[in-house]
Amino acid sequence: MVPTDQPEHRFCAECGRPTLPDELASFAGHMVCPECKNVYVQKLREGVAPVARAFRFGGFWIRFVASLLDGIILFIIAGIFSAFLFPSFMPRGIIRGSTTPDEALAIIGPMMGMLGVSMLLNLIVGCSYETFFIARFGATPGKMALGLKVVRPDGGPITAGRAAGRYFAKIVSSMILMIGYIMAGFDSQKRALHDMICDTRVIKSQD
Repeated sequence: MVPTDQPEHRFCAECGRPTLPDELASFAGHMVCPECKNVYVQKLREGVAPVARAFRFGGFWIRFVASLLDGIILFIIAGIFSAFLFPSFMPRGIIRGSTTPDEALAIIGPMMGMLGVSMLLNLIVGCSYETFFIARFGATPGKMALGLKVVRPDGGPITAGRAAGRYFAKIVSSMILMIGYIMAGFDSQKRALHDMICDTRVIKSQD
């Protein structure tokens, strides 16, 4: 087998386009592709370009662990809601653990409805959790535990609207076989796809 050495691509800090490392220009820690270079230089002249040199970005694995911690918390919260909500919708045959064939057919509709309610509940709980903690504290409990914070490119705070949008962008990152998350391991600023979509960064707290 003949080894093929393919150059590793990096991602432009402005547009997120995958680019060969030799083609990227570095500006204060930002790697910019040729197409964005002139625009970025103009931003530097006007003093509106984001500054990245003071940040220590959170890498893929530390963010993965933080997501696991948040997932555990959300699982417990959703489980508490479900324990109080779903028994009232469940036919008695299911609760007592004995159903006839006719009863089993009759409960397919309610069961499908419960599945839809469960998915909606998880969506509402997850979005509320992410939006509240990111907008209020700059990090979810999982990220707080590992010293991570979500910020704008200039280090500014995240608004509630952007935090909610970032939550739904994370769903997009998950839907494409988790590739959106894996991108954080290759980007110069450790951005996942949802960070690129919402123009956010995950940094290590300086405290």
